[in-house]
Amino acid sequence: MGDHLPLLLLAVLGGFLLSAGIEDVRTREIANWKNAAIALLAPLWWWSIGIEPWPGMAIQLGVATIVFGVFVGAFAIGMMGGGDVKLIGALALWLPPFATLSMLIVMSIAGGILTLIMLIEARVRRTGHAIEVPYGVAIAVAGLLAIREPIINQFG
Repeated sequence: MGDHLPLLLLAVLGGFLLSAGIEDVRTREIANWKNAAIALLAPLWWWSIGIEPWPGMAIQLGVATIVFGVFVGAFAIGMMGGGDVKLIGALALWLPPFATLSMLIVMSIAGGILTLIMLIEARVRRTGHAIEVPYGVAIAVAGLLAIREPIINQFG
């Protein structure tokens, strides 16, 4: 099981990301327990892949804290939901710093595309209501793309 634990953990993370994205589409919310589970499983992930407490785990915590802080700012000015912010912060615990940056870029692009689609749909339907973008979908897509790397590379 030791050799398979990292893959199992990535599969669990992938399941949580899919679930969060679907839940956000359906309810425009992401359950706190999902975000907590993702965050609380990160130290097991670190251990399973051999990250040392210093500086490795400290760097993971530091980067995730910075990412979370930046997005708390976005939440404070009404640009993002609280569940989205927690999901981004929890996901950042799993990814190395450069992968986190890449994930954030992909997330932004996916979020922009999703927003444009929703704006076009609202315009076509002439709803007149402000759109509420399920940004958890963009986060889930970016997260799934980011975690595919260790899965694919194990076969190379």
